[in-house]
This record gives sequence, C-alpha cells and structure tokens, in this order.
Amino acid sequence: MGNLLYFIAVILIIAWAIGFVGYSAGGLIHLLLVIAVVAIIIRLLQGRKVF
Repeated sequence: MGNLLYFIAVILIIAWAIGFVGYSAGGLIHLLLVIAVVAIIIRLLQGRKVF
C-alpha cells in the first residue's frame, strides 16, 4: 500500500504542476496538492523513503 500512496502523491503533484502552469482549475488543483503533500508526510512518518 505504501507504493500506492507514493504513486498517487506523484500523480497529484504532476497534475497540480500542470494545472498551476497551464490551466485554471481553481481550488481543486490546490486541494490535490494538499492531498499529495499529506500522502508524502504519512510515508515519511511510517519511516519509508520518499524517493
């Protein structure tokens, strides 16, 4: 399940970057970024490497 959280976090960060640069999706993109950061923090707290 840890790999899945990491994969989702990466996908969300990429989606946020694309939305931030190219599209105007409003608060949804920033919500995705927050979810990605939370997933990375959870992974760090579990003692696993992020990258």
